[in-house]
Amino acid sequence: MRMGRRLRGSLYALTTLLVFGGAAAQEVEVLHWWTSGGEAGALQVLKQDLKQHGITWKDMPVAGGGGTQAMTVLRARVTSGNPPTSVQLLGFDLRDWAEQGVLADLSDLALTEGWDKVVPPALQQFSKYKGKWIAAPVNFHSTNWIWANKAVLDAAGVAVPKTWDEFVAALEKVKKSGKIALAHGGQPWQDATIFDSVVYATGGPELYRRALIDTDPKALASPEMRMAFERMATLRKYVDPNFSGREWNLATAMVVNGSAAFQIMGDWAKGEFLRTGKKPGTDFLCFRFPGTQNAVLFNSDQFAMFNVDAKKLPAQRELAKTIMSPAFQAAFNVIKGSVPARTDVPGDAFDECGRQGIKDVAAASAAGTLLGSMSQGYAVPASIKNAFYDVITAQFNGEYDAARAVKELPQAIELAK
Repeated sequence: MRMGRRLRGSLYALTTLLVFGGAAAQEVEVLHWWTSGGEAGALQVLKQDLKQHGITWKDMPVAGGGGTQAMTVLRARVTSGNPPTSVQLLGFDLRDWAEQGVLADLSDLALTEGWDKVVPPALQQFSKYKGKWIAAPVNFHSTNWIWANKAVLDAAGVAVPKTWDEFVAALEKVKKSGKIALAHGGQPWQDATIFDSVVYATGGPELYRRALIDTDPKALASPEMRMAFERMATLRKYVDPNFSGREWNLATAMVVNGSAAFQIMGDWAKGEFLRTGKKPGTDFLCFRFPGTQNAVLFNSDQFAMFNVDAKKLPAQRELAKTIMSPAFQAAFNVIKGSVPARTDVPGDAFDECGRQGIKDVAAASAAGTLLGSMSQGYAVPASIKNAFYDVITAQFNGEYDAARAVKELPQAIELAK
C-alpha cells in the first residue's frame, strides 16, 4: 500500500524528534577561546558541518589565548550544575576535569569510529583517562615554529637560519636594518612558548624530558638550563619595547605587515597570515626553531564532552563524531594552521607549511620526539606549569639573571607539587 505524502512527512518528523530528543537536544553549547580572526574562521567550518546535521551551535567564546579566563568561566558553570555541552581543553586540564567525574565517556563512539588506530599514542594519553576516551582531539599544534616575513628577510640579506648562532646573526641583521627583529607578546604563556624551543635546542630531547616533563631538580638547575636562560636573555634584546601585555595575534600582525621579521609561535599563527591573503613561500616563511628540526613540541585543541542530560546526548555525540571525521579534520586544519590529529588524513589540501607539519608529526612520533609542550599544558599539570611561567617571565623581564633563574626554578617547581 502506498503511503500518503502527509503521513510520510509526519512519520519523518516523529523519527527526527525521537532521534534527537526534541529541538533543545539539537543544540550544542561550546565554550572556547578561539576569538582571533584566523581561529574564528576555522571555527566556522565546524559550525557549518554541524548545521548540515541539523545541530545548532550556541557559541560561548571567552577571549584569552592561553585559556585561563575560559577555565574561570567553566569552573563557575560546573559548580552551578550547568556545564556546557563541550569545552575546548588542553593537556592536563583534561585529566583534572576527568578526575572530578564530570566528563562523558566517549569510548563506545571511539570504538565504532576506530579512533585508537589513527590517533598517535602521545596524544591518546591526554584524550583518554583510565582507558576511556574523554575528548575528541581536533588537531596537532606545535610550538617550535618560527614565522618570518620574506620581504623583510630579503631586504636585510637574511637566509633561513639552521643553527642558534645563525638565528642570532639574522636577528642582529634585521635590527640593524631598522625593523623589529622579533615580534613578541609579553604574556607568561608566550614567554614560555619561546622557552619550549630554547630548552630543546640547548639540550635536546634528554634535557627537555628531564627538565620540562619529569621536572628533575638536577636538570632544572643544570648548566644546560642556565644556558637556556642565557639564550632567553639574548632573544629579549631583539624584542621591541612595547611588547608587554601584547596579544599573540597582534605580534603575528607585526610580521604580517612587515614591521617585524620573526615570531616564535605555535602554528595557530599561520591562520593570521592566511586570512590576509598571504601565501607561504611567497609572502611568509615557516621553519622549525633552529636545533629542534627533529622534534614536534605539541599541543592539541581537544573538545571534552561534559556530562549532560540524556536528551542532549545525540547532538553531543554528533559533535564528537564530526570533529573526528577525516573530512572535517582536513578542512578545519587547512584554515587553522595546524595539522590533523588523525594520521590517516592526506596532505593534498594543505599548503607547504601544513604538509611539512604532517610529515614532522609522523617522523617525530616514530622517533620518540613527539613531546608535549610545557607552555601549552601538555608536559606538566597546571600548578607546575604556572611555576615555570613565573620564573621564565621574571627572567625574561630582567628580574632574574640566568644564574638566579636556575636557583629559583627548582624551588618554585617543588613548592608547586
